[in-house]
Amino acid sequence: MRRKILVVISLSVVLATIGLVVFSRARSITSSAGTIQVSKILGGLESPWGIGFLPNGDFLVTERNGNLLYVKDGKARSVRNAPESVEIGQGGLLDLMIPRGGKSLVDRVQREARIPVLSHLEGICHVYVHHAANPQMAREIVLNAKMRRVGICGAAECLLIDRACAAALLPQIADDLHAAGCEMRGDEAAQALDARIVAATDSDWGHEFLAPILAIRVVDDLQMAMDHIAHYGSAHTDCIITDDRAVAKTFQQSVDSAIVLHNASTQFADGGEFGFGAEIGIATGKLHARGPVGATQLTSYAYYVDGDGQVRPD
Repeated sequence: MRRKILVVISLSVVLATIGLVVFSRARSITSSAGTIQVSKILGGLESPWGIGFLPNGDFLVTERNGNLLYVKDGKARSVRNAPESVEIGQGGLLDLMIPRGGKSLVDRVQREARIPVLSHLEGICHVYVHHAANPQMAREIVLNAKMRRVGICGAAECLLIDRACAAALLPQIADDLHAAGCEMRGDEAAQALDARIVAATDSDWGHEFLAPILAIRVVDDLQMAMDHIAHYGSAHTDCIITDDRAVAKTFQQSVDSAIVLHNASTQFADGGEFGFGAEIGIATGKLHARGPVGATQLTSYAYYVDGDGQVRPD
C-alpha cells in the first residue's frame, strides 16, 4: 500500500520478515538404524533428531536426548541443557516460536517462553446443529467432521444439537456414526433418544479425543450452544449448521474461535484448504496471525517513508 502524506511525503507499507522462526513437525521414518524421528524444517532442511529450529541463514539448533547442539557456519558447540537454549532465544537470535507436539509441550512453551509464540493447545472443535438445519446436510457434515480423520486438530470432538430437532435427527446422525465405528457419549437427553449413546462423564466435555469418540449434548437454543462452546472450547474451530443466515451470522460473530464455519465441516481447518499453501500450524491467540499459519502469516510489515528534506513543524 502506498499513499501521500501532506502531499509531499510518500508512505509505503511493505511486508517484512519476522526474523528467526522456531518450528518443527516430526515424522517417523525407517532407516538402517531403525525407526527414528525426523524433523522437517522450513526451507527443506531435515534434522534426524527430535526437534529442529530453522534460523534466518546458516545455523541450526537441534535437540538430541534432551541436549542441544548449536551449529553455525558448519561449526557446532554443545548446549548441555534446555534452559541454556532459552537463553539463546533471549539473546535476540529467536524472534518467534511455533511449538508442535503434545499438550504438555505446547503448554510449557506458552507458559515459559519469553519470545512471541504462535500455537494452539488443543483442537476441541464443536459442531452445532441448529433446528433450522437441512437434515441431510447436517448428517453429512457431522460424519465428515468427526470421522474423515479423527486424529487431526480440526476433527469434531463434540456435537451440540437443538432440542427442537433432536428427536427426529439425532437417531439418524447416530446411525451414520455407529456405522462408521464411532463411540457416542451423551447427556441424558441424548441417551434417551438413542440407546447406542452411552453416558458422558464431566471429563468428556472439553476433551480432545483424537479418536473415533464423540461427545453429544442436546441444547435448548443458540445461546445455550454458544455458552457451552465458550466454556469448553479451545478457540480453534467451531461450526454451525443452519439455513437461517441471521442465526449463522450471530454464531460467527459471537463464538470467539480462530475459525468459525457455517454449513461446512470442521475438517476444512487447514491452511492448504484456505489457499495458504503449506501450513505450519493453526494459531488460536488474539494477536498477529490467527487460524492457519502459512508463509504470508509469518510476515509482519514495515513503513517506508520517502521525503525530500521535510521536517515536522512545532
